[in-house]
Amino acid sequence: MLLIWNRPGFTEELTEQDRTALFGEVDEIMKELTETGELVDGQALANPSQTLTVRLVDGNPEIVDGPFMESKEQFAGYLTVDCDSPQRAAEIAARWPDVRHGGAMEVRPVMEQAGTEM
Repeated sequence: MLLIWNRPGFTEELTEQDRTALFGEVDEIMKELTETGELVDGQALANPSQTLTVRLVDGNPEIVDGPFMESKEQFAGYLTVDCDSPQRAAEIAARWPDVRHGGAMEVRPVMEQAGTEM
């Protein structure tokens, strides 16, 4: 699974031309992964302002608005890919345009496929 982390709102800081190019790159990668059969699933997530977080506070679950993480990046979406190797998944992640704009891609095996030895 490729976990997409980026800074919320970064696309609004881009020019219209740069934003169109960025989304074009995403479309190209998604088309390639579909054609090669490597794309299993993928979704973008809503703006972090629409998030609810549940934490245990004084022994009781508490629901609060927002992720309120001490990080500039927020979990923005994911891609599930079926690749020959972790290196191939990392190659795909390295091409994701958000990485060039201060984001990150986390490459992590899915337990169902990798087994419990992880």
